[in-house]
Amino acid sequence: MSDTTTDKAEKEGSGGLLRGMLIVLVVAWILRSLIAAPFSIPSGSMLPGLYVGDYLLVSKWNYGYSRASFLFGFPPISGRLFATLPERGDVVVFRGPAGNDVIKRVIGLPGDTVGTTGGQVMLNGRPVARQPVKPVGVPVSENSPCRAVEPRIASGQCFFTAYRETLPEGKSYVVLDQIDNPAVDEFAAVRVPEGHVFLMGDNRDDSADSRIAPELGGMGFIPIESLVGKAQTTFWSTDGSASWVLPWTWFSAARWERIGMRH
Repeated sequence: MSDTTTDKAEKEGSGGLLRGMLIVLVVAWILRSLIAAPFSIPSGSMLPGLYVGDYLLVSKWNYGYSRASFLFGFPPISGRLFATLPERGDVVVFRGPAGNDVIKRVIGLPGDTVGTTGGQVMLNGRPVARQPVKPVGVPVSENSPCRAVEPRIASGQCFFTAYRETLPEGKSYVVLDQIDNPAVDEFAAVRVPEGHVFLMGDNRDDSADSRIAPELGGMGFIPIESLVGKAQTTFWSTDGSASWVLPWTWFSAARWERIGMRH
């Protein structure tokens, strides 16, 4: 084979590799930006529904698309395309004031007034239904240490005081409210500005959310433009005991009962 033929074959091979890599990148961008993306739970602010070590699929189409939706923030558009408001009670991933992705529950929509009295949510001047339920036990593990204000551990579980909260539209979920914490349990009602939502964590005493101003480490009102997507399904969950170099521990650490949970 001549040198010319060899050079041509090498160029064609390099070109094919580059095209293949480009196709992979484009497909990844389409899937992650327009369809769904993974998200791992970094804290206990959404207990008892979401554990640290849960891996979720977050759908991207529910609320339209903005720069926050797109992989690598590209293209850097302003505003939101095909914008649709979330529903109260939706669990959403959004771009927080610090630039990181955060997960909370939508409580207030634009124009709503939201506050808390004695830990009970007041929505548009009316208390959101809240009924006590039996204490919720969260298995203690490396990913889920007992971060209760007043720890109660039994049978390997950390128990929390819990309530079932039901929004006016009927969406119902369990929240934790451990102590009387005036900083967040007595929150004067505020009106949600246009183009924003009011978000809260289900673990009410361990969530820096819209009740706390960004300059104090909270979230404040979140622009709808900052929504990344809607939490859908847990596709993997681990208790934190696995080691990357010991593959069999990936399975022994799995919390199989949590896989497939809808949110």
